[in-house]
Amino acid sequence: MLLGGLVLAAGLELAGYDAVAALAAMWRGAFGSWYAFTSATLVRAVPLTVVGLGIALAFRAGALNIGAEGQFYAGAIAATFVGLHVGGRPAAAAIPAVLAAATLAGAAWVVVPVWLQLRYGVLEAISTLLLNFVADALVSLMVQGPLQESQHIYPQSDPIAVSARLPVLPGTRLHAGLGVAVVASLALWYVFGRTLWGFRLRAVGAGPRAAEISGRIDARRVAAVALLLSGALAGLAGGIEVSGVSYALFQNLSPGYGYTAIAVALLARLHPLGVLAAGVLFGALEAGAGAMQREAGVPAVAVYVVEAVVIVVVLLADAAARRRSAQAAA
Repeated sequence: MLLGGLVLAAGLELAGYDAVAALAAMWRGAFGSWYAFTSATLVRAVPLTVVGLGIALAFRAGALNIGAEGQFYAGAIAATFVGLHVGGRPAAAAIPAVLAAATLAGAAWVVVPVWLQLRYGVLEAISTLLLNFVADALVSLMVQGPLQESQHIYPQSDPIAVSARLPVLPGTRLHAGLGVAVVASLALWYVFGRTLWGFRLRAVGAGPRAAEISGRIDARRVAAVALLLSGALAGLAGGIEVSGVSYALFQNLSPGYGYTAIAVALLARLHPLGVLAAGVLFGALEAGAGAMQREAGVPAVAVYVVEAVVIVVVLLADAAARRRSAQAAA
């Protein structure tokens, strides 16, 4: 991360910007006040963490889920539909219904890639990625068709029922989705480290053929289940975003959470608690980018340089560690 910051500072100076002022603005936007930290950084960290957990789950099993963006949107569509129809229900029933619908929709969105992989051997990385574009088009269809607001003027849905909205910390925009992210991180940490299924998951990810021969583990089935659960978590993140932040469905609801979460999972080395910390870090980058653009006139896309450097450094470090392990084993 330090390397990413140095690269960003050097790039800003070369581009003619005041790097010190830009980085100071980024810090203020992410951590400069209690409101900035809770309402900007943590609000952005929630979807990044939940989606990142799903990606970590799939990657642990050796399944390359690149379609979390589409699964996020599938969950958001389902959450919006249910949220518009639970107006007469109490919050204790409406909120679980919205989140459950989003979770199921995210899992359903990955059923086709799982089937294609099991039946025809199609790489899930390709099929899940392609479905991102389908999901984006489906959102456009929904907000200009069945789910368009009642006056049919704007390409968005009506606001969901008040009872379907997540509780918010007074004086901030931070919602109860943060608690969901923390609980999910702890649950996945327990599953990975303390359960038989978690051991099988890690074994398949480390070597599917070895897991089948020595452990008699059905590697394809374990990877398929992991992929379905990964989609469910991404869909849940979409539901949380609708019920906790936007309260409606519209195009570009996600600023690329499904893609950024891949960097979150990689930076955390697929460790659930690490994903929680990395989610906060990348949430801070996203929040700080907006402040940097407002106060220092630096394009917010400059922050993507840091994210790219983080990904490259993590991948290189992982490759180096694998090479050292192979040399030591030899």
